Amino acid sequence: MKNFISLLQEKIEKAFDECGYEKEYGKVINSNRPDLCEFQCDGALSAAKKYKKAPFIIAEEIVEKCKDCKEFEKIEVIKPGFININVSKEFLTDYCNSIQKEEKFGCEMEKNKTVVVDYGGPNVAKPLHVGHLRPAIIGESVKRIHKFFENKVIGDVHLGDWGLQMGLVIEELKYRHPEWDYFNENFEGEYPKEALFTVTDLEEIYPCASSKTKVSEDATEEEKAKANEFKENARKNTAYLQEKKKGYYDLWKKIVEISVKDLKENYKKLNVDFDLWLGESDSQDYVKPMVEKMQKLGIIYESDGAMVVDVQEENDTTEINPCMVLKTGGVSCYQTTDLATIMQRQIDFDPDEIIYVVDKRQELHFIQVFRCARKAELIDRDAKLIFLGFGTMNGKDGKPFKTRNGGVMRLENLIDEVNKKVYEKMDDSKEMNENEKAEISKIVGLAALKYADLSNQISKDYIFDIDKFTSLEGKTGPYILYTLVRIKSILNKFYENNTLKENKILNPEEDIEKQLLLKISKYNQILEESYIENAPSKICTYLYELANIFNSFYQKIKILQEDSNRLNSNITLLNLMKKIFENGIDLLGFEAPERM
Repeated sequence: MKNFISLLQEKIEKAFDECGYEKEYGKVINSNRPDLCEFQCDGALSAAKKYKKAPFIIAEEIVEKCKDCKEFEKIEVIKPGFININVSKEFLTDYCNSIQKEEKFGCEMEKNKTVVVDYGGPNVAKPLHVGHLRPAIIGESVKRIHKFFENKVIGDVHLGDWGLQMGLVIEELKYRHPEWDYFNENFEGEYPKEALFTVTDLEEIYPCASSKTKVSEDATEEEKAKANEFKENARKNTAYLQEKKKGYYDLWKKIVEISVKDLKENYKKLNVDFDLWLGESDSQDYVKPMVEKMQKLGIIYESDGAMVVDVQEENDTTEINPCMVLKTGGVSCYQTTDLATIMQRQIDFDPDEIIYVVDKRQELHFIQVFRCARKAELIDRDAKLIFLGFGTMNGKDGKPFKTRNGGVMRLENLIDEVNKKVYEKMDDSKEMNENEKAEISKIVGLAALKYADLSNQISKDYIFDIDKFTSLEGKTGPYILYTLVRIKSILNKFYENNTLKENKILNPEEDIEKQLLLKISKYNQILEESYIENAPSKICTYLYELANIFNSFYQKIKILQEDSNRLNSNITLLNLMKKIFENGIDLLGFEAPERM
């Protein structure tokens, strides 16, 4: 099923073609002056240059061809050559009736693509903090949108579970517990099934270990030597992991195990889940064959002890440094694991697209990695590698969001703060017990958090304003939910004593009804654009605009007090809007309570 604007465009394109002009000039767009018209075509202005005719004359020819088309209620020329269009009520209503019969609102499905979405990226042995919010929320929505279009989609958390950070954690554990069997090279028995530490212990251990490698400028030689020794031991531990050395590797697996358990619990609070819980470590078996392939292709060479691949291209306006594949001594780095992961995903899934939801400040890193992957033929030539770089969530001071004392806020604490703010704003006049209020505040709080993030363009920074985001008014998640709850309440009231006689929307009688149908008619187009552009913000904007129009409709139309035919039409319309709102918020990653 074609989207609404495409059907209008077909008519205008045909008219251009029949009048002897290229049909591409018949592009139709939404009017930026809805007070003047609903849709517009500016093609006559462009065609005038090529065909050396006044744009007004060309536009008049097109309008003459289209004046009897059933799709148009009014089509006219506005000087110097704009074509203004209003659609007929009958055509619009028929289209909306068609949408409500379609399972997916008439969207054209892809179905054949395999898409990997790489999002999340938390480090093990560390708690989730506010910096993990955006990739989790954006990645989950992008994944859901691609699944809606019936592609095979694989969401991968891509854990930071490898490298020097793990060597540091193990070194600190060794310092504190040298008696553990993990560090006894002569131990032959079984290691403990239960972890000898908790996730809380790990959260304290990593920063402690990291601090031991850092010294001030005025540190003594002894202090510097001690820091260097600790770091060198951590590097050895990292090498032991890459070798899968007994004891060290077993301890590392236990660290990952209890970290992942905690991460899953925290991601669940965000209604975020992953199909794969793989990490950098899972790509290690691919590093050696990857490097061998690069050697065979003759693209890798040694530079200052490291192994690198040139990725500079002729059209670059700035210098792009070579991609470091291995550090000195053959040690893996971030580029190594990202490249090996691409190779792994190609072998495992043969993807059409891999979408990376990461901080936009990592763009140069991914330029290097993507170019190197293509040069090394690690990914199919036609597959897309997409960098979806997100901006930062900032405090009101315009700087990355922090706690009141200046630290990085844990994600679970931020969620609790939002839920608490929603709870405080809930209407005490509603008869709800404390448990129900608490549960509803969690649902609404998550909507506030996710909508606030997703309503911005992904690459943009935004200011986190808890009072604004939890408001029942304005462009907020709670406002969207409040509108949906209102629709559900009206439907429940109707179905208490009535049944729907006919699933059909009647032609609009009031201007606000036509506005509502026009907005509904554009939902499949918005979904398609959100899918193609990986842009959940388009869905956010659409839902907000639909909510505004519906609430005006609610104020002006006596929905449940119409005659039987009009009442039946109103309920059919509300059922369709309920379906749209529920689909939209599901794609954004949250749900609505039964009441607020």
